Amino acid sequence: MPAKLDLYRTFAADYVTPRQPVLVRTHRAQYLAISGRGEPGGKKFVARLGCLYNVAFTIKMARKFAGRDYAVSKLEGLWWGRRKEGSSFMLEPRERWRWELLIRTPDFITERERQSAVAGLLARDKPPAVGDVRLRRLSEGECVQLLHVGPYSDESESIERMEAFARAEGRTVHGVHHEIYLSDPRRVAAARLRTILRLPVRR
Repeated sequence: MPAKLDLYRTFAADYVTPRQPVLVRTHRAQYLAISGRGEPGGKKFVARLGCLYNVAFTIKMARKFAGRDYAVSKLEGLWWGRRKEGSSFMLEPRERWRWELLIRTPDFITERERQSAVAGLLARDKPPAVGDVRLRRLSEGECVQLLHVGPYSDESESIERMEAFARAEGRTVHGVHHEIYLSDPRRVAAARLRTILRLPVRR
C-alpha cells in the first residue's frame, strides 16, 4: 500500500517555524476554502468551519477508499478588514473582520470530487452552507514568516516585527495576513498556542 501523502512533509519549506522573521518563497497551493465575516470563534465562524471540515473529510475518505490516501492538512486562515494588508484589520472591531478559512488539499483533488462531496452531505441533511466550500488556488510567492507562540490576541506585536523586517529587507507587504494553526485551542492553553504567521511581500 502506498504511503499516505502528507502535504506538510512534502512542502516542509513552506511551513518553517522561525521565532524571528525570515523570508520564504512559498509554492502555489490548492485549498478547500470558505469565506465569512465576523467574530472569530463566533456562531457563524464555527458553523462555517464545520462545513469546511465536513467537505474536507468527505473528499479524503472517498479518495482513501479509492486507494489514494492523504492526511487532511491543518487549518489555515486569511484575515483582513477594510484594507487587505498587514495588521490593520486588528485595529478594527472584531465583528467587522473578514476571513477565509482554508485546508490545503492535494492538487489531484478535482472540482467534480468537491461537487460529489457536497451532494452527498446535502443528502445527509448537512447545512446548505457546505455548498459554499470551494476549491481555490493561492500563489503568495515570497513572504515574511514567523512562529507566534501565545494567544491570538497578542499577534499584533509579532506582525509589527514582521513588517519592520520586510522594510529592512527592501520589501513591502502586498497581500492578505495568513495564519497556519499548529495547535488546537480546545486542547492547548492560550500561552502555548503555536501559529505560523505569513505576510506576502514584494520588492
